[in-house]
Amino acid sequence: MNYYLVAPAKTFHQTDNMLTYSSEDKLKIGQIVEIPLGKQSCIGIIAQKTEQPEFETKNILRVIYDEPLPKHLMKALFWLAEYYRCPLSSVVQAILPRGITKKRRNAANPLMSNKLDKTPTNALNAAQKRAIAEIETNPANTILLHGITGSGKTNIYIELAKHTLAQGQSIIVLVPEIALTSQIVRNFQAHFQDIVILHSGQTESVRHQIWEKSLKSTEPQVVIGPRSALFAPVQNLGLIIVDEAHEPAYQQDQNPKYSALRLASKLSKTILGTATPLAQDYYVCKQHKAIVELNELAIQNEKRAEIKLVDLKERSNFTRSRILSNQLIKSIQGSLQNHTQSLVFHNRRGSAPLTVCDKCGWQSLCDNCFLPLVLHADEFKMRCHTCGRNFPVPTSCPECHNASIHHKGFGTKAIEDELRRLFPHANIARFDADTESDQSLDKIYDQVHTGNFDIIVGTQMIAKGFDFPKLTTLGVVQADSQLSLPDFSSEERSYQLITQVIGRAKRGHQDSQIIIQSFQPEHPIIQYAVQNNYADFYSYIIDKRHKSKLPPYTFLLKFSMTYKTEAAAVKNIRALYKKIIQYAQKAKIQQLAITPPMPAFHERTNQGYTWQIVLKAKSRTDLLRIFDAVDKSPYLHFTLDPITLL
Repeated sequence: MNYYLVAPAKTFHQTDNMLTYSSEDKLKIGQIVEIPLGKQSCIGIIAQKTEQPEFETKNILRVIYDEPLPKHLMKALFWLAEYYRCPLSSVVQAILPRGITKKRRNAANPLMSNKLDKTPTNALNAAQKRAIAEIETNPANTILLHGITGSGKTNIYIELAKHTLAQGQSIIVLVPEIALTSQIVRNFQAHFQDIVILHSGQTESVRHQIWEKSLKSTEPQVVIGPRSALFAPVQNLGLIIVDEAHEPAYQQDQNPKYSALRLASKLSKTILGTATPLAQDYYVCKQHKAIVELNELAIQNEKRAEIKLVDLKERSNFTRSRILSNQLIKSIQGSLQNHTQSLVFHNRRGSAPLTVCDKCGWQSLCDNCFLPLVLHADEFKMRCHTCGRNFPVPTSCPECHNASIHHKGFGTKAIEDELRRLFPHANIARFDADTESDQSLDKIYDQVHTGNFDIIVGTQMIAKGFDFPKLTTLGVVQADSQLSLPDFSSEERSYQLITQVIGRAKRGHQDSQIIIQSFQPEHPIIQYAVQNNYADFYSYIIDKRHKSKLPPYTFLLKFSMTYKTEAAAVKNIRALYKKIIQYAQKAKIQQLAITPPMPAFHERTNQGYTWQIVLKAKSRTDLLRIFDAVDKSPYLHFTLDPITLL
């Protein structure tokens, strides 16, 4: 009889450890099996061989796949659980596809779920060849490819993939969102035949079959998808490429909580490609001399982009529209006359984000999340963008019964309506989270790319690496909309968004006009973005982080507690705060800072009231020691290395 420690996909009696099982057959580390657990059964992963225990064991019911998981996934299993203190069972669930025990009908061609026409890429220029040489000769495990927008980072990815496959190794290419998959797949299809596409938009059956085919394949593979594609069971993983590496979508905020960037760096050689690196990543890679700069456009020509800053406080700039400046309207008119494209960006969807009574100040709030409801005028509904519930539009104030209800602010739907009023004959497309799935940008990208739409309106999803070759006008409706958020990452995120949006019109395809509207045109972040000055932006941010003792100079751990009443939340978070201070003193933990208990940014929800404390430490190990010493309860939530404190 053989005995094995198995990592189950479920917790058992509140225990999240591995369990011991027996088998008459010799099994391999990494094999996926079905095991009895209590009165039910579940799947698990063979973690290691062990000696016969003193207690009686149950037999493994069956082996689901003869092929074991590759070594890098077994490494991910234990590293994630240890590094992020997340339940081992949640990591097993993340690694394995859903419905793994089900029998499936064979899909016609599950590997190529997106069939696109092949489009050849441009030949490598001298700057790209130098970048590839620097990457391949740099001994660092993680390399930051800092390339300006339009510098041809995708061509470099393709060349590195060719070199990796030639060595008999697989490659994983991560994109921040499903919407970007179609464009990068199009480029890779011009060079590679079979590409594995994995993302959450696929059905459970298709995703399972793709995963199974990848597990059984002995050939090197190219896998493309969002962060979950890291768990593709490819053999002999040789390279991971993270495109748009600055995007917050690479941070998983539900168990298992982890950063795809950190995990990728642990699994294989990793390339972080971005025009706007996170200050923390730039700092670390700079320390290890692992930054490759790419400062030339892939297409060298005389095309230029003219940038104009428009002050939103100066109302004389808005005589034709309360939303769009005269300068932006004039530029759009010129693009329409020349049969080219315009793009209008605003990172807020809906028609109006705030509904208030002018007499008593009442606000329309979600009774589930207690957050402002957003007016969607086309559907004549109020919608909560947190829980998704819909509410009727109020015709009078429920508090004072006054009819003076005003909808303030604007979102992408209001911008679309305004553009249709100003340009009734223009073909306009809007892309945001409210767009129907069959009309999403990834589904109709061909039409957008070839210029079928005159004007494009959208949120941050249109700023993420898309190429619009016919774009000649770009408008940013309110560039400083995120600058005032009370978070250490708000300025960095604002710079990234503005720079990435500007980059859509600075790829060298056309002469273009870029109109940036802002209430704070003199703000350093706005100026750095307009000037595409990452060096000064980095100096500005890194100096503020140093003075505030924030990453990369410290590590963070956020504790939050949610109770039905505010008094209970305050009482318990204060007790936790006191215990942490006492433990830190007893354990002689130095260079530790703890914020006093405070309400969370979204303090009140239908779950109750949430209060939090944030720990900053020079040593991440010290934070883990504190975490391990804290009593766990269903009311306590935590995040290690949070990218935001909101």
